[in-house]
Amino acid sequence: MIREPAEVRLGENGAVEIPLGILAEAGLDPGSLLVAYSDGDGRVVLRRQEDVIRDLLERGEL
Repeated sequence: MIREPAEVRLGENGAVEIPLGILAEAGLDPGSLLVAYSDGDGRVVLRRQEDVIRDLLERGEL
């Protein structure tokens, strides 16, 4: 994996724009359905909806 960090800003309305290169590195395409959740102080996780559903059904956790 080639980690390409980028600084992003949390907007007044709570929106964040993530550079397309970062999404591509993660294997995400424009239009992908994602689930966002907190993973502790200062950490937000984005995951494919289908992966989250599979993990919930198979393991009962995210």
